[in-house]
Amino acid sequence: MNRVHPAPPLRVARRSVEAISPGCGRLGASLIARSGDYTRVKAAKALFWGSLGALAWTHVGYPAAAALAARVRGRPVRKGGGTPRVSVIVAAHDEEDVIERRLENLLGLDYPEDLVEILVASDASSDRTDELVEAVAAREPRVRLVRAPRGGKVAAQNLAVREADGEVLAFSDANATWAAPALRKLVRNLADPEVAYVCGQLRLEAADGTNREGAYWRYELLVREAESALGSVTGGNGSIYAVRREDYVEVDPRFGHDLAFPYLMVQRGRRAVYEPEAIAFEKPSRDIEDEYARKVRMFEHCWLIVAEGDMLRSLDAVYRVEIVSHRHLRYGSGLLHLVLLGSSFVLAPRGSRAYRVALAGQLAFLAAAAARPGLPRYYTLVTWATVVALANYLRRGVPAVWVKAEGTR
Repeated sequence: MNRVHPAPPLRVARRSVEAISPGCGRLGASLIARSGDYTRVKAAKALFWGSLGALAWTHVGYPAAAALAARVRGRPVRKGGGTPRVSVIVAAHDEEDVIERRLENLLGLDYPEDLVEILVASDASSDRTDELVEAVAAREPRVRLVRAPRGGKVAAQNLAVREADGEVLAFSDANATWAAPALRKLVRNLADPEVAYVCGQLRLEAADGTNREGAYWRYELLVREAESALGSVTGGNGSIYAVRREDYVEVDPRFGHDLAFPYLMVQRGRRAVYEPEAIAFEKPSRDIEDEYARKVRMFEHCWLIVAEGDMLRSLDAVYRVEIVSHRHLRYGSGLLHLVLLGSSFVLAPRGSRAYRVALAGQLAFLAAAAARPGLPRYYTLVTWATVVALANYLRRGVPAVWVKAEGTR
């Protein structure tokens, strides 16, 4: 299903000073009650400092506080060396280009052969995916095909889980490659009876083997490591994770495991942790437009879970702060930036020099994002994607199925 999104981020960035800025100025002005100038300025100041404070907290204050708290009151995972029986589930829809390579990689993992089964959950694939899986299964009894009606990734995973017989359920994407010890590294965390879910580390590598991890992604992994040490992560990734069979939850097919499972485990009184030594590799998006489309799709599901997932129910105070700080405020960062820019336009002609400097800084950042690739452009892309995703969710909802990002295959 083709997804139609507003203008790509490059075009948005190039027009930012001419188009977005005046529009945000009008937005900021419209948010202020039409009363006296004093009232407008007072309200604009509240919006300015509120949005700036929220952005500073989610991007700087919270990561620093989480890292400090983890050092002071960290909860180490009691890892073990056991090898429980594992069912590795790979969800696939029209993955003929990568599925054979994926299976060969999983068959070569450093784990006892008699304790691993591999189930390919084919989400009504219409290409040669099923045929290729069955060919591998004919010579390798550890591989099984589970064909599901078209219902999306999570629905296919739910069906495969019902047919799996492992004590531990591990999940991966069809386009991922696991390091040989990855499965051992994952399941050793489940020796701790408090741990129900563990996610590994995703590394982005180009076809030539060069590392393409950006500063923003490395920063996210550091935050995830601090959250795990503090108790539980607030999000995982779909490329490499595992859950105890008794803790598996059949979530709404529109939800994704990577965001839903961590908080669901905590609501059940369990832990969701991060294992940086369990490594999976994927190709990065081929260009910024491809990455933008992927981010919009991802954030649509994030907004869905925020709005309908009952994320804050039955959580302790610390984890509730983590969810609000790292998830709710982060997904709302695009809206916060619009409010900050709009209020800056209102205050710059009327307030102190600090507001003029703040406005100039924001416009300079947008200009840098438009001028060349780099962190400013990537941050602008991710931030704008949160706004577009929210608009899509409110306008048409979020389907359980989506088109894969071809550039990552």
